[in-house]
Amino acid sequence: MGSDRQEGVNSWMGERLAHIIDEVQPHTVWQIGPVTITSTVVNTWAAMVVLGVLLWLLSRRLEFLPRGVQNVLEMAVEFIWGLAEPFMGRKGRKYAYIGGTFFIFILFLNFSWFIPGVIPPTSDLTTTAALAVTSIVLVQLIAIREHGFRRYLHHFFEPFAPMVIMNVIEQLVRPFSLALRLFGNMFGEELVVAAFFALIPLAIPTPIMMLGLIFGFIQAFVFTMLSITYIAEAVEGGEH
Repeated sequence: MGSDRQEGVNSWMGERLAHIIDEVQPHTVWQIGPVTITSTVVNTWAAMVVLGVLLWLLSRRLEFLPRGVQNVLEMAVEFIWGLAEPFMGRKGRKYAYIGGTFFIFILFLNFSWFIPGVIPPTSDLTTTAALAVTSIVLVQLIAIREHGFRRYLHHFFEPFAPMVIMNVIEQLVRPFSLALRLFGNMFGEELVVAAFFALIPLAIPTPIMMLGLIFGFIQAFVFTMLSITYIAEAVEGGEH
């Protein structure tokens, strides 16, 4: 009798877990011929539109003497400058817009999971991979722009020629590291909260959701800091 009850509990838990995993995974919204439009694509574009409109509304009436919302915007700019300057000095402001774009966009995507029914795009590996590849490609382009193509290639052979293999591998590993770190943390966080909601009354997971705000900020911050670090290497040392 006890064995049957235990099997029943295990079966129920297995069904609940499968249902939870299905809930936090992207699903197909439209199928246009061979092209599949998933919820990740829809949510990402929706976030881009909302964020674009919001930033336009907030920045359309900037004044020489800031006040109100403009003070918040300038604090955000100074925050991004503060991330870049320790690595590149005042020159870091030249590329701060890249870090700022990554930070705001990823933060916005991370926080979108607080909207009922929305699966945050950063819990999909395709999104984090796209962000990571974009970051690394930009780093390569910045290195070429700062040092020229010949010096860019030359750094693959430093400090001595046989190191070219290790240097190339390092550049190939970076996007995987960026993508998997962001995806793993966001997917795991969403999975844990969804499990709590399914197994425990509503009031219990609420503190965990509040921690989600902190974790979402931290993950956007870490991705941005790593990208800025790579840019600093490209600008200061000619590495990429």
